[in-house]
Amino acid sequence: MRELQLSLNQTQKVRLQRALEKLEFLSSKANSNASVTVADSIPVNYEDGLLKGHGTSEFNGEVVATVCGIVERVNKLVYVRALRARYKPEVGDIIVGRVIEVAPKRWRVEINYSHDAVLMLSSMNLPDGIQRRRTALDELNMRSIFEENDVICAEVRGFQHDGLHLQARSQKYGKLGRGQLLTVPSYLVKRRKQHFHNLENYGIDLIIGCNGFIWVGEHVQVTDDMVVDQVNKSEQDDAKPDENSFSPEDQEKNYTRQETREIYAGLQMLSAYCLL
Repeated sequence: MRELQLSLNQTQKVRLQRALEKLEFLSSKANSNASVTVADSIPVNYEDGLLKGHGTSEFNGEVVATVCGIVERVNKLVYVRALRARYKPEVGDIIVGRVIEVAPKRWRVEINYSHDAVLMLSSMNLPDGIQRRRTALDELNMRSIFEENDVICAEVRGFQHDGLHLQARSQKYGKLGRGQLLTVPSYLVKRRKQHFHNLENYGIDLIIGCNGFIWVGEHVQVTDDMVVDQVNKSEQDDAKPDENSFSPEDQEKNYTRQETREIYAGLQMLSAYCLL
């Protein structure tokens, strides 16, 4: 199978070569049979009560791989971990997502997964910071917290009957602003204890989501911004200014320095290079 000749363009040849090099590198850490391509035979011991997992199939009495990747063995289970796979959420993952819908008592968030995630109103801190039951008034004011197209940071809470649930019960989670959202393949992001980074020399905060979404923004202190936003919103409602006018405070809040924008552009070029 490895000697099969395919008609590929230059870009596909480069990607294939890099994939094969990565397979060989990973296989050098284990045994020579660790890396497989499609239709490669996987050596197994049927006397141990084999369990065939994802990326495997039985053909002519042999277990063969159906995807390119690394053979993993967990007790009796044998499966192939694909190199280029979609993001698979795990409890505790730090993710960056975009709000796509404000629904009753919940927000729907796009997180580069096969299904949209759900952030319940009860799974995050209220703007006043008080721990209490959510009321109908809180539900009416949901758009003052998050609205469509807002970029947020949250944590995977778990799977329930209606899908994947998130939680944002910490000051480090919430709405992200004054920055740029970058996207890389999720398999390039490894799960670590720390996904929040501060580049002090550049004044940049970096949030590397396990789902492949990376947020690059200006450094901000961890404060309860929702309380400040709620107060400002109340003052603006009382004043009722012109919808097309912006106060100096709003202009300063949304302004990003040219040096910071240049850093955004450089990191965006770097993420584009990772896609090659």
